[in-house]
Amino acid sequence: MADELELLRRVNPVPVDDPRFAEGPLGHEAENRLNHLLTGAGTETGVSGGDERRPGRTRTRLVWALAATVVVAVTATGLLLAGPNTTPAVAAPRPLVVRADSTPVPLDRLVARAERAERDAADGPAGLRKGTHVQSWSVGMSEDEPPVTLPVERVVRWNADDSHTELVVATDPRHPGRRVLTDADDGPRLVDDGHVISEQTFPPSWSDAPPQSPPPHDATRLRAYLREAQHLDTPPTTGELLDATAVLLDTWTLGARENAALTRLLADAKGLRPVGQVTDRLGRLGQAYVYDGAGYRRMLIMDPADGAVLGLEATAAVDEDAYGVEAGDVMDYSAWIR
Repeated sequence: MADELELLRRVNPVPVDDPRFAEGPLGHEAENRLNHLLTGAGTETGVSGGDERRPGRTRTRLVWALAATVVVAVTATGLLLAGPNTTPAVAAPRPLVVRADSTPVPLDRLVARAERAERDAADGPAGLRKGTHVQSWSVGMSEDEPPVTLPVERVVRWNADDSHTELVVATDPRHPGRRVLTDADDGPRLVDDGHVISEQTFPPSWSDAPPQSPPPHDATRLRAYLREAQHLDTPPTTGELLDATAVLLDTWTLGARENAALTRLLADAKGLRPVGQVTDRLGRLGQAYVYDGAGYRRMLIMDPADGAVLGLEATAAVDEDAYGVEAGDVMDYSAWIR
Protein backbone atom coordinates (compact mmCIF):
# COMPACT_ATOMS: atom_id res chain seq x y z
CA MET A 1 0.00 0.00 0.00
CA ALA A 2 2.90 2.37 0.70
CA ASP A 3 4.02 2.10 -2.92
CA GLU A 4 0.53 2.85 -4.20
CA LEU A 5 0.24 5.89 -1.93
CA GLU A 6 3.55 7.25 -3.18
CA LEU A 7 2.39 6.81 -6.76
CA LEU A 8 -0.80 8.72 -5.95
CA ARG A 9 1.28 11.52 -4.43
CA ARG A 10 3.38 11.75 -7.59
CA VAL A 11 0.38 12.15 -9.89
CA ASN A 12 -1.37 14.58 -7.56
CA PRO A 13 -1.76 17.77 -9.63
CA VAL A 14 -1.83 19.92 -6.45
CA PRO A 15 1.61 20.16 -4.82
CA VAL A 16 1.77 19.85 -1.06
CA ASP A 17 3.24 23.35 -0.75
CA ASP A 18 0.55 25.06 -2.83
CA PRO A 19 -0.20 28.29 -0.88
CA ARG A 20 -3.87 28.12 -1.83
CA PHE A 21 -4.26 24.93 0.20
CA ALA A 22 -2.22 25.90 3.24
CA GLU A 23 -3.60 25.18 6.70
CA GLY A 24 -5.46 27.99 8.39
CA PRO A 25 -8.88 29.16 9.58
CA LEU A 26 -11.78 29.07 7.16
CA GLY A 27 -13.21 32.34 5.91
CA HIS A 28 -16.72 33.39 6.97
CA GLU A 29 -18.35 32.28 3.72
CA ALA A 30 -16.46 28.97 3.64
CA GLU A 31 -17.38 28.23 7.27
CA ASN A 32 -21.07 28.87 6.54
CA ARG A 33 -20.96 26.55 3.54
CA LEU A 34 -19.23 23.82 5.54
CA ASN A 35 -21.83 24.07 8.31
CA HIS A 36 -24.57 23.92 5.69
CA LEU A 37 -23.13 20.76 4.17
CA LEU A 38 -22.65 19.08 7.54
CA THR A 39 -26.07 19.89 9.00
CA GLY A 40 -28.15 19.64 5.83
CA ALA A 41 -30.54 22.22 7.32
CA GLY A 42 -32.36 25.07 5.61
CA THR A 43 -32.72 26.07 1.98
CA GLU A 44 -31.04 28.55 -0.33
CA THR A 45 -32.84 30.93 -2.58
CA GLY A 46 -31.41 31.51 -6.04
CA VAL A 47 -30.60 35.01 -7.24
CA SER A 48 -33.42 34.89 -9.74
CA GLY A 49 -36.03 34.63 -7.00
CA GLY A 50 -38.23 31.60 -5.96
CA ASP A 51 -35.80 28.97 -7.24
CA GLU A 52 -35.13 26.68 -4.24
CA ARG A 53 -31.94 24.66 -4.04
CA ARG A 54 -32.32 21.81 -1.56
CA PRO A 55 -29.37 20.67 0.56
CA GLY A 56 -29.89 17.14 -0.68
CA ARG A 57 -28.95 18.29 -4.17
CA THR A 58 -25.86 20.01 -2.77
CA ARG A 59 -24.81 16.82 -1.03
CA THR A 60 -25.38 14.90 -4.28
CA ARG A 61 -23.07 17.27 -6.11
CA LEU A 62 -20.48 16.81 -3.37
CA VAL A 63 -20.68 13.04 -3.69
CA TRP A 64 -20.25 13.27 -7.46
CA ALA A 65 -17.23 15.57 -6.97
CA LEU A 66 -15.62 13.10 -4.55
CA ALA A 67 -16.34 10.24 -6.92
CA ALA A 68 -14.77 12.15 -9.81
CA THR A 69 -11.65 12.78 -7.69
CA VAL A 70 -11.33 9.06 -6.96
CA VAL A 71 -11.78 8.21 -10.65
CA VAL A 72 -9.02 10.66 -11.63
CA ALA A 73 -6.64 9.26 -9.01
CA VAL A 74 -7.35 5.64 -9.95
CA THR A 75 -7.00 6.42 -13.68
CA ALA A 76 -3.68 8.20 -13.14
CA THR A 77 -2.37 5.35 -11.02
CA GLY A 78 -3.47 2.85 -13.65
CA LEU A 79 -1.56 4.74 -16.31
CA LEU A 80 1.59 4.73 -14.22
CA LEU A 81 1.28 1.02 -13.45
CA ALA A 82 0.32 0.00 -16.98
CA GLY A 83 2.57 -1.71 -19.46
CA PRO A 84 5.42 -0.13 -21.42
CA ASN A 85 3.16 0.81 -24.35
CA THR A 86 1.02 3.09 -22.20
CA THR A 87 1.93 6.75 -21.77
CA PRO A 88 2.44 7.67 -18.09
CA ALA A 89 0.27 10.57 -16.87
CA VAL A 90 2.12 13.48 -15.29
CA ALA A 91 0.61 16.82 -14.28
CA ALA A 92 2.13 19.75 -16.15
CA PRO A 93 3.70 22.53 -14.07
CA ARG A 94 1.38 25.34 -13.10
CA PRO A 95 1.95 28.71 -14.79
CA LEU A 96 4.04 31.16 -12.83
CA VAL A 97 1.88 33.52 -10.77
CA VAL A 98 2.62 37.22 -10.42
CA ARG A 99 2.58 38.42 -6.81
CA ALA A 100 -0.52 40.54 -6.30
CA ASP A 101 1.28 42.91 -3.93
CA SER A 102 4.22 43.57 -6.27
CA THR A 103 4.87 46.67 -8.34
CA PRO A 104 5.75 46.23 -12.04
CA VAL A 105 9.20 47.58 -12.92
CA PRO A 106 9.50 49.20 -16.38
CA LEU A 107 12.16 47.69 -18.60
CA ASP A 108 13.85 51.09 -18.89
CA ARG A 109 14.66 50.87 -15.19
CA LEU A 110 16.23 47.45 -15.67
CA VAL A 111 18.30 48.90 -18.52
CA ALA A 112 19.75 51.44 -16.09
CA ARG A 113 20.60 48.66 -13.62
CA ALA A 114 22.18 46.54 -16.36
CA GLU A 115 24.29 49.49 -17.51
CA ARG A 116 25.42 50.10 -13.93
CA ALA A 117 26.44 46.45 -13.64
CA GLU A 118 28.29 46.85 -16.95
CA ARG A 119 30.24 49.82 -15.60
CA ASP A 120 31.06 47.99 -12.37
CA ALA A 121 32.47 45.08 -14.39
CA ALA A 122 34.47 47.30 -16.76
CA ASP A 123 37.76 46.75 -14.90
CA GLY A 124 37.19 43.04 -14.40
CA PRO A 125 36.87 40.04 -16.74
CA ALA A 126 34.33 40.35 -19.53
CA GLY A 127 32.40 37.36 -18.21
CA LEU A 128 31.19 36.07 -21.59
CA ARG A 129 31.50 32.28 -21.75
CA LYS A 130 30.45 29.82 -24.43
CA GLY A 131 28.30 27.10 -22.93
CA THR A 132 25.10 26.97 -20.91
CA HIS A 133 23.43 25.45 -17.88
CA VAL A 134 19.65 25.34 -18.21
CA GLN A 135 16.69 23.52 -16.72
CA SER A 136 13.70 23.21 -19.01
CA TRP A 137 10.23 21.76 -19.24
CA SER A 138 8.40 21.07 -22.50
CA VAL A 139 5.12 19.44 -23.46
CA GLY A 140 5.25 16.52 -25.86
CA MET A 141 1.97 16.33 -27.80
CA SER A 142 0.38 13.66 -29.91
CA GLU A 143 -3.12 13.18 -31.30
CA ASP A 144 -3.03 9.61 -29.93
CA GLU A 145 -1.84 10.29 -26.38
CA PRO A 146 -2.39 12.91 -23.63
CA PRO A 147 0.21 15.70 -23.34
CA VAL A 148 3.17 14.94 -21.11
CA THR A 149 5.70 17.22 -19.47
CA LEU A 150 9.37 16.43 -19.97
CA PRO A 151 11.69 18.10 -17.41
CA VAL A 152 15.43 18.01 -18.09
CA GLU A 153 18.63 19.74 -17.05
CA ARG A 154 21.30 20.38 -19.68
CA VAL A 155 24.92 21.41 -19.19
CA VAL A 156 27.04 22.34 -22.23
CA ARG A 157 30.75 23.04 -21.80
CA TRP A 158 33.15 24.12 -24.58
CA ASN A 159 36.84 23.25 -24.66
CA ALA A 160 39.81 25.26 -25.88
CA ASP A 161 39.91 23.33 -29.18
CA ASP A 162 36.25 24.24 -29.91
CA SER A 163 35.00 20.75 -29.10
CA HIS A 164 32.23 20.57 -26.52
CA THR A 165 30.40 18.18 -24.23
CA GLU A 166 26.67 18.03 -23.55
CA LEU A 167 25.16 16.32 -20.52
CA VAL A 168 21.37 15.92 -20.31
CA VAL A 169 19.72 14.48 -17.21
CA ALA A 170 16.10 14.01 -16.18
CA THR A 171 15.31 16.12 -13.13
CA ASP A 172 12.51 18.31 -11.82
CA PRO A 173 13.50 20.88 -9.16
CA ARG A 174 9.86 21.12 -8.05
CA HIS A 175 10.07 17.56 -6.69
CA PRO A 176 13.70 16.71 -5.89
CA GLY A 177 14.30 13.01 -5.48
CA ARG A 178 11.10 11.91 -7.16
CA ARG A 179 11.00 9.96 -10.40
CA VAL A 180 10.85 11.96 -13.62
CA LEU A 181 9.10 11.42 -16.93
CA THR A 182 11.33 11.16 -19.98
CA ASP A 183 10.53 10.74 -23.67
CA ALA A 184 13.96 9.56 -24.79
CA ASP A 185 14.61 6.47 -26.92
CA ASP A 186 11.77 4.06 -26.18
CA GLY A 187 8.98 6.58 -25.53
CA PRO A 188 7.54 8.21 -22.38
CA ARG A 189 8.46 6.40 -19.18
CA LEU A 190 9.44 7.17 -15.60
CA VAL A 191 13.12 7.25 -14.64
CA ASP A 192 15.01 8.05 -11.45
CA ASP A 193 15.76 11.66 -10.61
CA GLY A 194 19.17 12.46 -12.13
CA HIS A 195 18.91 9.72 -14.75
CA VAL A 196 21.39 10.47 -17.56
CA ILE A 197 19.44 10.79 -20.80
CA SER A 198 22.52 11.49 -22.90
CA GLU A 199 26.20 12.38 -22.52
CA GLN A 200 27.99 13.29 -25.71
CA THR A 201 31.24 14.87 -26.87
CA PHE A 202 31.18 16.79 -30.14
CA PRO A 203 34.20 17.51 -32.35
CA PRO A 204 35.47 21.06 -32.92
CA SER A 205 33.05 23.40 -34.63
CA TRP A 206 34.54 25.78 -37.20
CA SER A 207 31.35 27.78 -37.76
CA ASP A 208 31.66 31.52 -37.26
CA ALA A 209 27.97 32.25 -37.91
CA PRO A 210 25.56 33.25 -35.12
CA PRO A 211 24.86 31.86 -32.60
CA GLN A 212 28.26 30.09 -32.67
CA SER A 213 30.19 33.36 -33.02
CA PRO A 214 30.48 35.59 -29.94
CA PRO A 215 27.50 37.96 -29.55
CA PRO A 216 28.18 41.71 -29.84
CA HIS A 217 27.74 44.00 -26.87
CA ASP A 218 25.71 46.83 -28.39
CA ALA A 219 21.97 46.64 -29.07
CA THR A 220 22.02 47.51 -32.79
CA ARG A 221 24.58 44.87 -33.73
CA LEU A 222 22.98 42.35 -31.37
CA ARG A 223 19.63 42.75 -33.17
CA ALA A 224 21.32 41.94 -36.50
CA TYR A 225 23.15 39.02 -34.85
CA LEU A 226 19.91 37.49 -33.52
CA ARG A 227 18.21 38.02 -36.87
CA GLU A 228 20.99 36.06 -38.58
CA ALA A 229 20.92 33.37 -35.87
CA GLN A 230 17.22 32.81 -36.59
CA HIS A 231 17.68 33.04 -40.39
CA LEU A 232 15.11 35.84 -40.64
CA ASP A 233 14.66 37.95 -43.77
CA THR A 234 13.15 40.87 -41.82
CA PRO A 235 13.85 42.42 -38.41
CA PRO A 236 12.58 40.10 -35.66
CA THR A 237 9.14 40.64 -34.18
CA THR A 238 8.84 40.58 -30.40
CA GLY A 239 7.91 36.89 -30.46
CA GLU A 240 10.85 36.11 -32.75
CA LEU A 241 13.12 38.18 -30.52
CA LEU A 242 12.14 36.10 -27.50
CA ASP A 243 12.78 32.90 -29.48
CA ALA A 244 16.17 34.24 -30.51
CA THR A 245 16.95 35.16 -26.89
CA ALA A 246 16.36 31.53 -25.91
CA VAL A 247 18.69 30.34 -28.70
CA LEU A 248 21.35 32.82 -27.55
CA LEU A 249 21.16 31.73 -23.91
CA ASP A 250 21.16 28.06 -24.90
CA THR A 251 24.57 28.71 -26.49
CA TRP A 252 26.23 31.43 -24.40
CA THR A 253 26.44 32.54 -20.77
CA LEU A 254 26.44 36.32 -21.15
CA GLY A 255 28.82 38.74 -19.54
CA ALA A 256 27.83 42.15 -18.17
CA ARG A 257 28.33 43.95 -21.51
CA GLU A 258 26.31 41.49 -23.59
CA ASN A 259 23.64 41.34 -20.91
CA ALA A 260 23.27 45.14 -20.97
CA ALA A 261 22.93 45.08 -24.78
CA LEU A 262 20.23 42.38 -24.61
CA THR A 263 18.33 44.31 -21.93
CA ARG A 264 18.38 47.46 -24.08
CA LEU A 265 17.13 45.43 -27.04
CA LEU A 266 14.27 43.90 -25.05
CA ALA A 267 13.29 47.30 -23.67
CA ASP A 268 12.65 48.50 -27.24
CA ALA A 269 10.46 45.47 -28.09
CA LYS A 270 6.81 46.31 -28.75
CA GLY A 271 4.10 44.64 -26.70
CA LEU A 272 6.38 43.39 -23.92
CA ARG A 273 4.75 44.79 -20.80
CA PRO A 274 5.76 44.64 -17.11
CA VAL A 275 3.37 42.74 -14.83
CA GLY A 276 5.15 42.43 -11.47
CA GLN A 277 7.29 40.07 -9.42
CA VAL A 278 7.36 36.27 -9.66
CA THR A 279 9.29 33.46 -8.03
CA ASP A 280 10.65 31.17 -10.73
CA ARG A 281 10.84 27.39 -10.52
CA LEU A 282 14.35 27.56 -9.09
CA GLY A 283 13.15 29.78 -6.24
CA ARG A 284 14.64 33.01 -7.63
CA LEU A 285 12.82 36.34 -7.44
CA GLY A 286 12.45 38.08 -10.78
CA GLN A 287 10.49 40.74 -12.61
CA ALA A 288 8.05 39.39 -15.20
CA TYR A 289 7.26 40.84 -18.63
CA VAL A 290 4.46 39.42 -20.75
CA TYR A 291 3.90 39.30 -24.51
CA ASP A 292 0.72 37.93 -26.12
CA GLY A 293 0.80 36.69 -29.69
CA ALA A 294 0.28 33.77 -32.08
CA GLY A 295 -1.89 31.77 -29.69
CA TYR A 296 0.61 31.86 -26.81
CA ARG A 297 1.43 34.04 -23.84
CA ARG A 298 5.16 34.45 -23.30
CA MET A 299 6.48 35.48 -19.89
CA LEU A 300 10.05 36.75 -19.65
CA ILE A 301 11.59 36.64 -16.16
CA MET A 302 14.50 38.99 -15.51
CA ASP A 303 16.85 39.54 -12.59
CA PRO A 304 15.77 42.81 -10.90
CA ALA A 305 19.38 43.58 -9.92
CA ASP A 306 21.06 43.57 -13.34
CA GLY A 307 18.40 42.72 -15.94
CA ALA A 308 19.81 39.28 -16.76
CA VAL A 309 17.29 36.88 -18.26
CA LEU A 310 16.43 34.17 -15.73
CA GLY A 311 13.68 32.34 -17.54
CA LEU A 312 11.12 32.24 -20.31
CA GLU A 313 7.69 30.60 -20.07
CA ALA A 314 5.12 29.98 -22.81
CA THR A 315 1.51 29.14 -21.98
CA ALA A 316 -1.32 28.26 -24.36
CA ALA A 317 -3.76 31.12 -24.95
CA VAL A 318 -6.41 28.91 -26.58
CA ASP A 319 -7.61 25.32 -26.26
CA GLU A 320 -6.06 22.70 -28.52
CA ASP A 321 -8.66 19.96 -28.31
CA ALA A 322 -6.82 17.66 -30.72
CA TYR A 323 -3.86 17.51 -28.33
CA GLY A 324 -5.69 17.75 -25.00
CA VAL A 325 -4.21 21.19 -24.30
CA GLU A 326 -6.26 23.85 -22.53
CA ALA A 327 -5.75 27.61 -22.41
CA GLY A 328 -3.33 28.41 -19.57
CA ASP A 329 -1.37 25.16 -19.83
CA VAL A 330 2.40 25.56 -19.70
CA MET A 331 3.84 24.57 -23.08
CA ASP A 332 7.51 25.11 -22.31
CA TYR A 333 9.73 26.79 -19.77
CA SER A 334 13.46 27.43 -19.54
CA ALA A 335 15.44 28.58 -16.50
CA TRP A 336 19.04 29.59 -17.20
CA ILE A 337 21.62 29.24 -14.44
CA ARG A 338 24.66 31.52 -14.38
